[in-house]
Amino acid sequence: MKTNVLAFILLSFSFAFSQGPSELIAENDINNDITSTSSAEIDNNGFNFEIINTDVNSKYSEFGSGFFMDKLIMVSSKKIGALAKIDPNTNEAYKDLFCLDIKENGSLSSPLLFSRILNTNNSEDQLTFTPDQKTVFFTRSDKGNSLEYKLYKADLEEDSHGNWINHKLLSVNENNVSIENPFVDPKGEKIYFSANMSNSYGGYDIYVADIKSDGSLGPATNLGPNVNTPSDEKYPSLSLDGVYLYFSSNGHENIGGYDIFVSRILEKGVKAPRNMGNTINTAHDEVAYFLASRNKGYLSSNRPNGKGSYDMYIAINDEVKQSLNGFVVHSDSQIHLPNTVVVLKDEDGNEVAKQLTDNNGAFNFNVLPFEEYTISTEKDGYVNETFNFSASKGFETTYSKNLELETTAPKIEKVNEKLAIVIENIYFDSAKWSLKEESHISLNKIVSVLTENPEMKLSINAHTDNKGRAAYNLNLSDKRAASAVKFLIQNGIEKERLEFRGFGESQPKIDCKTNCTDKELQENRRVEFIILD
Repeated sequence: MKTNVLAFILLSFSFAFSQGPSELIAENDINNDITSTSSAEIDNNGFNFEIINTDVNSKYSEFGSGFFMDKLIMVSSKKIGALAKIDPNTNEAYKDLFCLDIKENGSLSSPLLFSRILNTNNSEDQLTFTPDQKTVFFTRSDKGNSLEYKLYKADLEEDSHGNWINHKLLSVNENNVSIENPFVDPKGEKIYFSANMSNSYGGYDIYVADIKSDGSLGPATNLGPNVNTPSDEKYPSLSLDGVYLYFSSNGHENIGGYDIFVSRILEKGVKAPRNMGNTINTAHDEVAYFLASRNKGYLSSNRPNGKGSYDMYIAINDEVKQSLNGFVVHSDSQIHLPNTVVVLKDEDGNEVAKQLTDNNGAFNFNVLPFEEYTISTEKDGYVNETFNFSASKGFETTYSKNLELETTAPKIEKVNEKLAIVIENIYFDSAKWSLKEESHISLNKIVSVLTENPEMKLSINAHTDNKGRAAYNLNLSDKRAASAVKFLIQNGIEKERLEFRGFGESQPKIDCKTNCTDKELQENRRVEFIILD
């Protein structure tokens, strides 16, 4: 009995796998040139797809339309029964919705009719659901014209097993306009679709509309000339993280027929698209691309050696791996700067990754082909900087980029009621008194102040944390203070202007006793430059 109930539920539901935020009018580089380009000229364009045929293809057309509980929903003109009605415009049966199991090896089960309520005597096309799966947006052909589709919505009756109620023709529909390929965003706030509306740039364009709280739609907004061309754009879908818009177009720079393109969705609009390359596109038509996971999806194509008009394929992208590495260095001396915070951000300013440079000042990030990034830095004693970076290649590669930082000026401030030259911390090798190379840059700031103020005298006071024996720490701090003085003398400061002393752990900046955090211990390990009267 449970098996029959589950089967009925699966025949009554669908979930279009749709994610991502959206913006309306594109503002980036406009490219409406319609050019057929050879496969070799476009090359892989940053993608490396393996295309696998499926077992469900027939001599008719098959298109994917999303998922429900790991079940694949498919649109097809397969004939069901001897009395199947033939569409005179396509010479195939009117399209219906089907449900298929996805097996462990990725193959698909035989299709079953998806919903007795949503399937009718007209052609059904792709459909999409709100995230709570309680509202469906679906397309159905007009009774008078099987090539013209209208967009509807219906609600799932509470506590029912697939009873869709409140069927409603939506306000975005217009006379003599076909609305196709709906796709809802993950928040249930927007719906994308293709349509041949009067304000299209030519043929079918991609549109987006807000979904109101009652399920009705706001006005349809054209995505603009970065996405849409005088030719046709259809089958919008989104990446699982909502960052990318996928669609099919026979405009833009293509290999032939409909190709699949990708555009990044930015806060300021949708970027000009990129052809997804010759490992997924052919000289024939590729449409209805949507993702099941980050790098696995489905598409339909009428490429040769298929079984019918359009066949459905599995598309697995072996991600092109790229990395960005380099060093953070001082702009003048080119000394490498360890412990610098380096943050990689995407084109919208969202943090992608963050790390500290290692002891050699090195950083390394993974990046994606053809993406635009910014890299920001933060280090005590240095001006915070932001650098632009473009991952400009489509194949596996490593980019190199050094980040040059300028120092901040030293300040004269009160420290424990005494005037001091305040700079960033001075670093030593662990448990040693030899200066790290980056500390030469910091001590040169002291040299500059003393050179500009020839009457100034300093006391160099070194402090440690409270790890280890007090006597050892006292001796270590004394040697570290002496190392700083030695550097200043070697760089032209008279010995008579300097005195030094080590205080060990006796004067902590933060009196955290035995409960010190790593940050507090770091604060207590310091060298102070006190101005003498």
